[in-house]
Amino acid sequence: MKIHFIGIGGIGISALAKFMAGEGHDISGSDIRQSEITDELAIKYGAKITIPHHGDAVDGADMVIYSAAVRKNNPEYIAAKEREIPLYARKEALKFILGGKRVFAVGGAHGKSTTSAMLAELLPHSSAVIGAISKAFHSNVRPFCGVDVVFEADESDASFLNCNPYMAIVTNVEPEHMEYYDYDIERFHAAYEEFLRRASVRVINAEDPFLKKIELDAVRLFPSKEIRKIDYTLVDGEPFTTFELGEYGPFRVFGIGEHIAIDASLAILAALGAGEKIDDIKIRLERYRGIKKRFDLIEKREGFVIVDDYGHHPTEIKATMEALKTYAALSGISKIHAIWQPHKYTRTMDNLQGFVECFEGVEDLVILPIWSAGEVEIPIDLRGAFSSYDPIMAERITKDGNGVRVYDTKENVVKLFDSGLVVAFGAGDITYQIRGLK
Repeated sequence: MKIHFIGIGGIGISALAKFMAGEGHDISGSDIRQSEITDELAIKYGAKITIPHHGDAVDGADMVIYSAAVRKNNPEYIAAKEREIPLYARKEALKFILGGKRVFAVGGAHGKSTTSAMLAELLPHSSAVIGAISKAFHSNVRPFCGVDVVFEADESDASFLNCNPYMAIVTNVEPEHMEYYDYDIERFHAAYEEFLRRASVRVINAEDPFLKKIELDAVRLFPSKEIRKIDYTLVDGEPFTTFELGEYGPFRVFGIGEHIAIDASLAILAALGAGEKIDDIKIRLERYRGIKKRFDLIEKREGFVIVDDYGHHPTEIKATMEALKTYAALSGISKIHAIWQPHKYTRTMDNLQGFVECFEGVEDLVILPIWSAGEVEIPIDLRGAFSSYDPIMAERITKDGNGVRVYDTKENVVKLFDSGLVVAFGAGDITYQIRGLK
């Protein structure tokens, strides 16, 4: 088939496009701007990319799939309707894209991209469709001929209910994307329970407050009892966590933090459930080298480190901050400078106090404008809320050969970080700013 994807530059829908190309389909797509993702699709997958959206882009398509960000006034959406081309939202398309596959679906509020990437490493003969760029296969997709698929399952729009899970692996269940669930916690929990119920095999973090009450049969990880002797080390400047898991003995995995040991343990238990041998799992886990934008070391020199991190929720940022403190101590660095680009007005408002608390211990806190992600602006007094940090309210940042420069609205450099550990948090364009690409 010829399949056209509207919003193909998004991390989630680009993954589906690449997966379908790997299945032998002819893909095309459009987005509002060119990016690394659209370039990869054009060069590596031969996709015809239209920038910006245009109605003629759907010509000849047998099917059109659109991302959650696409509105019904999009010219390609309108054109597909007019030409009676089958039109599917991403979440609906999952039903036939993953139908007939043996899907290892990884869900959870935090850690699901990391756990998915680890599990893909442990199941080398599976396809992988994850919500981040794996450093192992330099993409968010690894096509493989076969029925097994490691799939990062998304709860933000309940699309995880359409992914045909054979095995459901859930890291944790913390209220997030509650605007989709009308701020109804029972509806949110019911969606997770249904996701688990649809799977034949379940692997869960049994110390999560919600998951520990689930009465379904499951492989249950009790981190505080089963994960022991956690330690951290640097190997050629790269961070690693060592730990022991129950009866299975010692493991070593890239990254730092208890959360890394938990994510790895869930991936290990899932791989064992898939029939992999423990000795093979240990070797493969050591090969894992992380994912882009998660504790991503983008520059290292004596006394100066820059880290890019996707953390955009207080729980994620807090866990990363603890890992950063450990890494800084191992590296002989005493000061951490945090740059935060809040993601979405609703998330910022709903979790404001949590955000205030999660940056504890930083030397400097730089706050960039909120990345709206298409939301209507909500006035939030960030300077007032974070007054205890004496925050630097900035317009943008960039990286060059001297360090990280912080600019105000008048394009004046108000701060230059050229020593210590600099970390950039956020799910917007801060990843390009901190890399000096924007």
